[in-house]
Amino acid sequence: MRILFIGDVVGRPGRDLVRELLPRIREDDGPFTFVLANGENAAAGFGLTEKVMEELFALGVDCLTGGNHIWDKKEFLPVLAGENRVLRPANYPDGCPGQGWTVLERGGARLAVLNLQGRTFMPPLDCPFRTADLLLGRISEQAVFVDFHAEATSEKYALFRYLEGRVSAVVGTHTHVQTADEDVLPGGTAILSDVGMTGGHGGVIGMEKETTLSRFLTGLPSKFSVCENDLRLCGVVVDIDEETGRALHIRRLQIRL
Repeated sequence: MRILFIGDVVGRPGRDLVRELLPRIREDDGPFTFVLANGENAAAGFGLTEKVMEELFALGVDCLTGGNHIWDKKEFLPVLAGENRVLRPANYPDGCPGQGWTVLERGGARLAVLNLQGRTFMPPLDCPFRTADLLLGRISEQAVFVDFHAEATSEKYALFRYLEGRVSAVVGTHTHVQTADEDVLPGGTAILSDVGMTGGHGGVIGMEKETTLSRFLTGLPSKFSVCENDLRLCGVVVDIDEETGRALHIRRLQIRL
């Protein structure tokens, strides 16, 4: 089983990158059993809409994961509540719309996808470690892929070690800066602290530098604008043994348009 996970898709530039580069990546690195992407920034940099969701599905993405910005477009919440191909972090409290995990199936291959969010330097939530324990008790699939949407590298590595040997892969999202620590742990779990973002790298983590610098220099609120230059797609390819669920290989991608 070969999985492609595309890092945080930021706005129209990120979606254009998926449109332009996914066919090339399929040709060079595929075929992929499933294509996953973090979509919480896909609609103008903040949140997701039904139209943008359908656009990404039409481009060949099988499942979209989320994070703290998945709630930003209030009109999307009813869609989130009924669409099992879009995930929000599973450790949000009961009563929040949507679901935190799903199972994808194609040609006899089955992959459980689990979305969790960290708590260090993030809004307070239920424990991602205990939530993972609870859900893994319900998941029967051998292959399990986890998007851990978190800020702190220490928390990410703690979850890597905690889930080692119990899931196929845990990759980090949220910081929008791709790290170079990809590895397969002895227990058969592939890891990467942050997959990085898919969008404009010429600003500040996907936003134009002028609006971002203004906020840092003055402390006053400013409206962020999505960066449209230095376009790059960041992602990761993970090979998984379908019978055992152990990761066989992990490789980072960073491709300029």
